[in-house]
Amino acid sequence: MRALIAAAVCTIGLTATFSASAAGISNGVVKIGVLTDMSGPFSDWSGNGSLTAVQMAVADFGGKVAGLPIEIVSADHQNKTDVGLSIARQWYENGKVDAIFDISNSVVALAVMGLTKEKNKIVVLGGVSTPRVTEDACTPNSIQYIYDANALSNVIGKALVKQGGKSWYFITVDFAFGIGLEKTTTTVVEQQGGKVLGSVRHPLNTADFSSYLLKAQASGANVIALANSGTDTVNAIKGASEFGLSNGGKQHVTSLLTFITDVNSMGLDQAGGLVLTTPFYWDADDASRKFAKRFFDRTKRMPTMVQAGMYSAVTHYLQAIAATGTDDTATVMAKMKSTPINDFFSRNGHIRHDGLALHDMYLMQVKTTGESKGPWDYYKQITTVPASEAFSPEKPGACKM
Repeated sequence: MRALIAAAVCTIGLTATFSASAAGISNGVVKIGVLTDMSGPFSDWSGNGSLTAVQMAVADFGGKVAGLPIEIVSADHQNKTDVGLSIARQWYENGKVDAIFDISNSVVALAVMGLTKEKNKIVVLGGVSTPRVTEDACTPNSIQYIYDANALSNVIGKALVKQGGKSWYFITVDFAFGIGLEKTTTTVVEQQGGKVLGSVRHPLNTADFSSYLLKAQASGANVIALANSGTDTVNAIKGASEFGLSNGGKQHVTSLLTFITDVNSMGLDQAGGLVLTTPFYWDADDASRKFAKRFFDRTKRMPTMVQAGMYSAVTHYLQAIAATGTDDTATVMAKMKSTPINDFFSRNGHIRHDGLALHDMYLMQVKTTGESKGPWDYYKQITTVPASEAFSPEKPGACKM
């Protein structure tokens, strides 16, 4: 009898040990991949800055989680779907990568999301706005962490229509991000009683916007809306300034997605007065300033909302692993979605079951040269838009997950 009891206890002990091991950290390491634009039109607001933010988050976590090391790999997807997909596949199949962060290109992101679901890993998206992420392309393995097109449209669109911008014309980058942003903003403008007079599309990374601006000018629209980002936004606003469209006349240009690095590239002479939306500004409060100073010491520039968001996202991911003791995808995703997020980036934040991270957004205006007190003192806050107003509710049946 004693022998049988001893054998039973031994068996239970072995089973418990096996279960704990099976539920623990795969491969004895938590491996994070930062896949982003390191050299193209989005590199200023994501790129190496996003990598730096992820490195800071891991360092602040002590370089370990659940007693095991955290490793980081990074790569440039070059804004090419095949390149991004190839890197992600290699990372998942051979590189022991558990989660990919950033991407910041809608087309690449949609492709990597499908692969991530197939490989049962996790992807947390940075500067990706297309609503498809949480609608027809949604997966249980993906999170849209910074914003979506609806949030950008809700905050900017409603504000400008209320200010008298009743007629709109879009200059839109011709891929998923821009097309989705134009579509959602059109809906908001029309719901507020405004009218869209037309639109024109341009290739990614366009240097000369003269022909597009002439068409927009000829439309007579009150608001010429730029549904693009990065160097495209900078080039378009510089061109608009040359056409006299940024000086308070009957027509004015607005950017639906503006980063602080864009304002820095343009200068306040050209960007002053621009209205924008963001969930993060480096000078918002003590916590933001503390993070931004550390980031600036490493990069010699202030963090964008995407870069700050990637620090927040990685921290939230690691906290979920620490709380559950495993990097199992389903377990970690469930913990991330059930845990509120309140840090210097995400105010009143949580992740919806369709993968959209909700948080308060700010409506900001770019200061004029006379208002700015020095380098990177670029924004003044108009209002805080609560998460419930900034982000649109789920569309019934849009995400079949």
